[in-house]
Amino acid sequence: MTRLIRVDIDTIERIVPLSKELDRKTKIQQRKQAIYHYRNQLLSQQLDTAIQQEDFATTQHGKPYLVKSPKFYFNHSHSQKNYALATSSNMQDLGVDIEDLDRKVRFEALAAHAFHPNELQHWNELEHDRDYWFKVWTTKEAVLKASGLGIHLNLNELETRVHPVYDGGLCTHPLIGTFAYQNFNLGHVMLTVAWRSEASCKGFTFPEIKIFFPS
Repeated sequence: MTRLIRVDIDTIERIVPLSKELDRKTKIQQRKQAIYHYRNQLLSQQLDTAIQQEDFATTQHGKPYLVKSPKFYFNHSHSQKNYALATSSNMQDLGVDIEDLDRKVRFEALAAHAFHPNELQHWNELEHDRDYWFKVWTTKEAVLKASGLGIHLNLNELETRVHPVYDGGLCTHPLIGTFAYQNFNLGHVMLTVAWRSEASCKGFTFPEIKIFFPS
C-alpha cells in the first residue's frame, strides 16, 4: 500500500476575488464561503464525484468528515495569503497548517503563551530564530487539528519536539496519542502536515507527501 498524502496549495487572492468596497463583516463571510467552495471543488476532483456542504458531518469536537467517504481523510488551513488542503486515502487523522513567513507576529508574547517550556528554552537558545518559531507553531496547529481536539488541548501542553534543522518528527500527548509531522519551508510559507502514527519510531518512515500548486 502506497503511503501517500497530497497537499494542494493556492493563494487566497485566486480563491477569493473580493471587492474592496465591501465592509469587513461581509468580506469575512464571503471569504469563508469561497474557501469552503474551493475545498469542495478540490475534493470533488479527487473523489470524482460532486461534493456539497450537506455531504459533511463533524466529530464530537467539530472536525469535518465526508459521510459517504469516512476513510478519505482531509484537512485544510489558510493564512491571510495562502490556502492548503491535505488529503489521503490511507493516512489517518490528517492535520495541516500553513503560515505566511512575512506575517507580522508578536513572537515573544505568543511563544510565552503557546510554547511548551522546552520549546521556549530551545527558541531562546536559538536567539529567537523565526523559522524555528514558525515550525513549532504550525506543528502545534497541524497536530491538534489532526487529533480533532483543537482548542480543547492547550497549545503549551503539547511538546512538538521540533528540531531546528530536521524537518519532521513525532510528538505524543496522553489526550491525543502519537502523531508524526513533516515541515516544509517553501520560501514564502511554512507548511506542516501531521498524521496519526505509532508510539515508537522503530521502523518509522515518512509517507510520500506530494505538493501541488495551481498550473
